[in-house]
Amino acid sequence: MASPSTVLVVDDDASIRFLCRVNLELEGHRVLEAEALDEALAQVGEADTVLLDLHVGGLRGRELLDPLRAAHPGVRIVLLTGAAEVEPDLRAEVTAILGKPFTIENLLTAV
Repeated sequence: MASPSTVLVVDDDASIRFLCRVNLELEGHRVLEAEALDEALAQVGEADTVLLDLHVGGLRGRELLDPLRAAHPGVRIVLLTGAAEVEPDLRAEVTAILGKPFTIENLLTAV
């Protein structure tokens, strides 16, 4: 396992945030949560890694990624998605892609 870090989980599904928080905290990570983009932007400076759902509150990919990158350019972004395909230009801008549903092992590896 990599050294513990601060992970911001951005997803409008409370059960996904809970699943990520519990399992990441068990591995020693500090976990922040946001269910909307404005909450994520307020916390992104504290995070080393952002787990970002592809669709949050009616927003999609680029609408979420660009503001997060602008607020904190060096943050690692792991895209959470249930979509079968992710646009190549969007794929190129994230550290990793974690498909839903995912295993706990995949979650920990991505972080």
